[in-house]
Amino acid sequence: MAWTSSEKGELVLGGALANPVDGALLLFKGGSREIAEDFARADPYVTNGIVKRWYVREWTTVVGEGSSTPVRPGEAPTAN
Repeated sequence: MAWTSSEKGELVLGGALANPVDGALLLFKGGSREIAEDFARADPYVTNGIVKRWYVREWTTVVGEGSSTPVRPGEAPTAN
């Protein structure tokens, strides 16, 4: 499921947190939060009760090739 979502360009990165291994992060790219929410609701870790709690948060990226709202030195940030 994760690789399929990645191949569709939705799931950018995903993996477990380390030291301690007590959670995971999945980074999605899309026009709405529903992409991530739909993924989570259908995720086998969730449907089989392994993951008991999950949530989706929006992340405003400002640096990097794929940033959603690039802010370069000397530029003022713009509101979305």
